[in-house]
Amino acid sequence: MSEYILNTSELAEKAELLHAGDRVILSGTVYTSRDAAHKRIVKLIAEGGELPFDLKGACIYYAGPTPAPAGLPIGSCGPTTSGRMDPFAPLLLDNGLAAMIGKGGRNKDVCDAIIRNKAVYLCAVGGAGALAAKCVEKCEEIAFFDLGCESVKHIEIKNFPLVVGIDCHGGTMFASAD
Repeated sequence: MSEYILNTSELAEKAELLHAGDRVILSGTVYTSRDAAHKRIVKLIAEGGELPFDLKGACIYYAGPTPAPAGLPIGSCGPTTSGRMDPFAPLLLDNGLAAMIGKGGRNKDVCDAIIRNKAVYLCAVGGAGALAAKCVEKCEEIAFFDLGCESVKHIEIKNFPLVVGIDCHGGTMFASAD
């Protein structure tokens, strides 16, 4: 297994270098989004509406950060179970999404979309939201404010440790893609 130090802006072009099990130390712009926000984004795509952020080359972190304590940019910011986003992920990938960060396996449709779009699925350590928050330098709520912690946020991360869960070659860390 290899280790890569990458910026999120490089994920689209470097995805083909990554293989399941590789370690990635990631910095750059990430957008938080969970199932409720994904549902709204998919609806906006279907209606031709304006998206809260450009999907092309973007990285989504499946997280619903808690409010920031005094003096910090964010509260606990651990990954949520990625499978809840499986109904929406293929469309987002087909519209340019370069990477997703979460925890747990993905279904076959998502795996196929990762391969088709030369994208990558990165895994964060579950149950370590307070530690993940230490990698967040900036957080700004940008869309779907009524969703509270599940609103879409623009976050800037630095040196976030991740593992490639599913690569664009069909490799996976998971026993089964279903």
